[in-house]
Order: sequence, then C-alpha cells, then structure tokens
Amino acid sequence: MKSSCALALLLICSPLAAAGQSKPASHADADRTAAKVTRLADAYVAQFMARFPDQAELGGLSIARHDTLTDNSLEALRAWQALEDGWAKEIESLDASVLRRRPEWVTHGFLKEAIESSRRTRVCRYELWPANHLSGWQAYMAQLASVQPVGTDKARAEALTRWAQLPNYLDTEVRNLQEGARLGYSSPKSVVRLVIEQLDALLASPIEQWPFYGPAEHDESGTFKAEWAKLLTEQVKPGIERYRAYLKDLYLAQARDAIAITANLDGQSCYQASFRAYTTIERPAAHTFELGRRRVEKNLAEALEIGRKSLGTGELEPLVARINEDRANHFASREEMLGFAQDAVQRSRKRLPEFFNRLPAADVTVEPYPAFLEREANDSYWPAAEDGSRPAKYMITLFRFAKTTRSNSEITAFHEAYPGHHLQLGLARERPAAHPITRLVGNSGFAEGWARYSEALAEEMGLYTSDYARANRRLWPARGMVVDPGIHLFGWTREQAAEFMAESGRFTPEESAAAVDRIAMWPGQLTAYDTGALEFFALREQAEQALGDRFDIREFHGVLLESGTVTLPMLREQVQAWLESKKGSPGAQ
Repeated sequence: MKSSCALALLLICSPLAAAGQSKPASHADADRTAAKVTRLADAYVAQFMARFPDQAELGGLSIARHDTLTDNSLEALRAWQALEDGWAKEIESLDASVLRRRPEWVTHGFLKEAIESSRRTRVCRYELWPANHLSGWQAYMAQLASVQPVGTDKARAEALTRWAQLPNYLDTEVRNLQEGARLGYSSPKSVVRLVIEQLDALLASPIEQWPFYGPAEHDESGTFKAEWAKLLTEQVKPGIERYRAYLKDLYLAQARDAIAITANLDGQSCYQASFRAYTTIERPAAHTFELGRRRVEKNLAEALEIGRKSLGTGELEPLVARINEDRANHFASREEMLGFAQDAVQRSRKRLPEFFNRLPAADVTVEPYPAFLEREANDSYWPAAEDGSRPAKYMITLFRFAKTTRSNSEITAFHEAYPGHHLQLGLARERPAAHPITRLVGNSGFAEGWARYSEALAEEMGLYTSDYARANRRLWPARGMVVDPGIHLFGWTREQAAEFMAESGRFTPEESAAAVDRIAMWPGQLTAYDTGALEFFALREQAEQALGDRFDIREFHGVLLESGTVTLPMLREQVQAWLESKKGSPGAQ
C-alpha cells in the first residue's frame, strides 16, 4: 500500500507520525501534561469570555452576564496579546505526543491553533482597518441584537447597559481607523463605499425597522420598548452618524485604491499568515494557485460530461447559459426562494441516518438577512446556543431572488445546513465531555472543507432535484483556490477576477463582482473551502482502499466529526489512528 501521505492530494503529513518510535511516556508524565493542558485551556476560555463576552455569546457559549461589549481599543488588544504570548511559551514546553488517544490531545490542538494563528496574523494589523461590509460592526451588532436576552427586569437592564456602550465602541473604531491610516493600513475604497451605503440605508430607516431594535420586539414591556427606542434615537444613532461622517468625509480619501492585501504594509507576510490561519496547513500560499487550477480543470470536465449526457450540450458557455436562463430553474418571489431553501433543509435531514450514526439535537432555521445588509451579504451559518435557548440559523439573502437559480439554492442549503455546517458544528457543540475551547475555536479549513465535501455528499445521498444542480456544483469548486491568490499575490485586476468567477455560472456577474470585495477583506479565506475538501476526499479514498468491503460510511463520518473542528493535520492523525485500530478488529485482512 502507498503511504498515507502519498494518497493525500494536499500532502498533509502528521508531525507526530514518528512519535511511536520514541520511548513511551509513563502514565505519570501523561497525567502531568494533561493537567497542564487543561489548566491552560481553562485560563484561555475564562479570559476570552471575560474580554470578548459578546463574541462568546454569539459563538453559542453560556455566559453569566449580557451587559458588556468587547473593549476594541488598541490598549485592550495589547493586553490580550500579552496573555497569548505567555500561553504560547507554556505550550511550547509541552510534549503533546504523550497525550495521543486522550481527550487532552484534542484540547491541546485547539489551544495551540487558536494562539498560534492569532499571533501569526498580527502582522496584518486587522484591528487598524476594521471597516468591513461583511463582518464589520454593523453586521456583527445586528446578530448580537438578535440574541440579546430580554424578558426579565435583570435582562432588560443588562441590555440597556450593553447597548449604551455602542457609541463609545464606534468612536474607538474611528480612532483605530485613524491610526491605521497614519501607519499605512487601510480598507480598500470599494469596501468603504459599501459600508457607507449600508449605513445610509440604515439611517434612512425608522428606528423600529433597525435590526438593533430586535430586543424591544422580543419583550412585552411597554416601558422597555420606550427606553430602547430612546437609547437608539438619542445615543446609538448619533454614534452611527459620527462614524459614517468620518468614513465619508475623511477616511474614504485615505483608503487604498488597490484590493490586494499587498497594498498594505507587510502584505505578502499577511497573506501567508492568513492562508495558514484559515487552512491550518504549512504550505506556501502561492502553491495553492496551481493546485486549484488543476482541480478546476477536473471539475469542469465532469460538469461538461453531465451536460453532454443530460443537458444537451458539452460546451461551457452554452451549459452555463442553459442553467441560468431556464425559467424553471428560477424563483418568482422572495417567499418562493425562502420556502425552497427551507424544504431542501428538511429533505436533507430525513436522509441523514443512512450516512451518519449521530445527528445534532439542535434544530436549524432558515431566516432572511435584514434589509440593510442583504445587498452585500453572503449566506451564512450561525450556531445554536449552548444552553438550547435558541436554534442555529442559516441566514439567506433574498435580495437577488430573481437571478438566483434553484440549483444554486440547493447547493447552498446543503452546504450551510445538512449535511454541511449545521450537522458538523451542531455535533461539535454536543460533546459534553469536550473542553469548552473546542466549541469556542475553529478553522475554515475543516469547517468549510466539510461543507464543500457535503455538497458532493448530497449528490451521493440523492438530494439534488435536477441535473442542473449536479452540473452546477462542479463549476465553482476550487476556483477560490485560484482567484484568491490571483488577486492578492499575482496582480489580478477586479475585472479579471470577476470574469473568472462568473465563468463558472455559479454566480451572477453582480455576485462575482461582490465576491471580489469579500476576497479583499478576508485574504486567504476563499482558499480554505477546497483546501479542506480535498483533504476530506483524500482521507475517504485512503479509508476505502484500506478497508475494502469493511468500509462503513457512517462509521467513517463519525471518525471525521468526533473531535469537532480540528486542524487538518490533526484530522489526518485521527483517521490514521482509526485505520490502525481497524487492523486488529474482527474481519481484518
């Protein structure tokens, strides 16, 4: 048999693969190391929840109080980084190999990755250019408002206290942007304009239509509703107006014209660090470009074969035109698109027991984005509360319903809900014996890689309702591995990048153009989907070859998902350990 590393398309080889050749550690050594890991992880979680309470809450963790926002000052960030540096020194002194097959091995992996990724990406100075149309404060606070507890006197008081801090938060954002502009870091002009447009739409709407009004809508107290409206009108709105005025009157002129991260200081180093943080693999980011090109060619050949056999054409342009122009593959209304996505989620859930031995207890709802965000928003997944007080949410943008195809809508639903994000992340959160850090920390290589793998798995499960979807789902994957480094490392223009994405037919020209600004603000992130997916496919191929008739898809999926959103090297170790254990099981060859 070939080595497992040779089988992997990504060549992700375990750094601990040779650990078994060293002298075995004593139980006492392992116990001491495990205790240290647990102590460090406990400290990390406690400090994270204290310093980033709103982020912990949005992440689904149970927190004691709901009356503070993250301190977004540069001074607070430096204090957090000092803690990370101290933890990093302690982690470096530990031998994690003695923890293999113990739960603390997983805890150690999450803790090390959280700290290492954060420290490496400091070079980007993201805190100095936070103006972001996708994950900026305006989108973040809209989600926070949707989960803000109310309904009791204590909860109402905490809500009022927390949201009274938002004006100061925004003033601090302005100071951070000013410092970034002084030092040579900024968001692209195109993104700044999008943020201004979002704020204009928000400020033009009645307070009662703001997503930030949500806590008042969820509470029956007339007095609280009046207090909340007053807070938004007299404190929050002026704060937003000050922030918007700064962007429009001063920052826009200072923002960079280029979309590539290399226009900022240390841009090359930032891209490599961000690529590593999103994918969790040690590989020159530029190599992804060629790997992606080869995978795009393979996917395209498969899509055209489906076109030849089932859709009357084996040429890309006519195939894309047929997918996008057939009225039967489109929606007549927002309501129809929303209902179709909800039906896809329910259909997929019914088939899960055939492919998985465990399902998440938490439900997932399909909800539209608020109006002021929907133009630029991407469909996304938000996890359920740890205490079961709210379900997970698949957030869908209905703004382009007339141009969105049913085939794309199906693909996205399976990516975001079942068997994609909600299945994987839901199960990860329902592991009571796991350390809380495993629910707090994650990575895109695993999470998005699993969701991309799930798009293919959905076809195996018989979930797609048309050959349009089967062809469609092959036209986009791996293009992110090309266009992301294309923009940031190889000088691709906005027009060149948008054309490459639109060529796939997966997105409208408008969506492809919008994706350029997403890539600009999240350098490296779009490579993670297929970087991770290729590893999942490679591991499945390895397991099928090793086990033959004994391969059980339900058991295999259980192994992949048993430890949560581990790094890709940890995932490979996990599968290798399982295959080793199968050698001695009944029926082994």
